[in-house]
Amino acid sequence: MMSLCFLPIMVMLKVVRNNMTFLLECMKMLSSWCWLEVFGAKKVSSPKINAPQKDPGRVKPISVNYHFTRQCNYKCGFCFHTAKTSFVLPVGEAKKGLAMLKDAGMQKINFSGGEPFMQDRGNFVGKLVVYCKKDLKLPSVSIVSNGSLITEKWFKSYGEHLDILAVSCDSFNEDVNKLIGRGQGQKNHVEKLMKIRQWCCDYNVAFKINSVINSYNVDEDMREEITMISPIRWKVFQCLIIDGENSGEEALRQAETFVITDDEFKGFLDRHKDIKCLVPESNQQMRDSYLILDEYMRFLDCRNGRKDPSRSILDVGVENAIMFSGFDEKMFFKRGGKYVWSKADLRLDW
Repeated sequence: MMSLCFLPIMVMLKVVRNNMTFLLECMKMLSSWCWLEVFGAKKVSSPKINAPQKDPGRVKPISVNYHFTRQCNYKCGFCFHTAKTSFVLPVGEAKKGLAMLKDAGMQKINFSGGEPFMQDRGNFVGKLVVYCKKDLKLPSVSIVSNGSLITEKWFKSYGEHLDILAVSCDSFNEDVNKLIGRGQGQKNHVEKLMKIRQWCCDYNVAFKINSVINSYNVDEDMREEITMISPIRWKVFQCLIIDGENSGEEALRQAETFVITDDEFKGFLDRHKDIKCLVPESNQQMRDSYLILDEYMRFLDCRNGRKDPSRSILDVGVENAIMFSGFDEKMFFKRGGKYVWSKADLRLDW
């Protein structure tokens, strides 16, 4: 009797279920018709789940200059990355950012300042050098330094992992170096340069020289000294004005007296045109063709004659930050920014 009582209820539930199924199918069809009406599609198909498509125009940070400190023991009058802060990221945070850059496509890292050997007597940059070469396995790791604080002990500890060391030297006349501000006390800048060159030879590190051509050295002839030293590259920069750094009310330097004309820069280059390792960079070539990270790991946009920072890559990621770098990738390649930069590929015939 009980089962007979339940039969009408079961039949009713079955009818309700069938009606609900029909109703749902109608709703799905109505949804598809609306979609077709709005977007004008002729056919509806199941969406495919694909990996995110990378923008073919996206800039890759192939070569990055990380100015992890602004502090320096020299007072070069034309300096365009001055000691406006004393901030330095903890080494763990710096490593995190470097790993993010590697994942985004970085092949070369250049550590600069300020003076990179001021932090922890060079051990800070040494640890980052080892991390980038040994852990991240970057093809090229380099440093730009004024050379004054570098010791042979540093080479013994870290030189194995360094591809290139660039030492800034604007003149082979010590009186001119002092006028520029490239010196400290009684230290002889050129003598230290020669010591470092020998250490690079002893510890298998490629040696490079950077020179800023300005009103104090524009008439100098450096052919004999550069030929004798034989660096792998001699980067010759035209003195550059950056508002807020070496020009303007808020600047710590006033570099207007150091500025030279394009014709004067060309005259210097013509005098040294037979030097094979010469790599010239005018103001036009320099301004937008470097990816520069400041002490907070923010990309610096120099397009408007000043340094406008992005947000830190540690906060927003590399891809989001690099959009505000102002980087001119075409000029980077045009000025020879990509070269044989791993010492494994260089013939270091000292």
